[in-house]
Amino acid sequence: MQDCIFCKIAGHEINARFVHETDELAAFQDLNPQAPTHIIIIPKKHIARLSEAAEEEIPLLGRLQYAAREIAEKLGVADNFRLVANNGRKAGQSVDHLHYHLLAGRKMNWPPG
Repeated sequence: MQDCIFCKIAGHEINARFVHETDELAAFQDLNPQAPTHIIIIPKKHIARLSEAAEEEIPLLGRLQYAAREIAEKLGVADNFRLVANNGRKAGQSVDHLHYHLLAGRKMNWPPG
């Protein structure tokens, strides 16, 4: 999608501090971190939100989840992290591109919001 900031980051049109990247996904540090470790994990394919993912994207969705595990391990937070996906504006999604927040490095409270 032409105006999507995450598509531009995935295409290296906008600089980001990448921590992980494959042909299908990218992970980078959040510019406004909400925890000592705050990584955004995105598919390079534009999917606006999880509720719009198609059945054929199930393998990609699984790879996003597995990438979160790999990234957490690489960053030394594999034992204690939170993985969040907001779906829609009322749920807190501010960028219309499916993304996961990997948060770690502090105690996470419940309920989250």
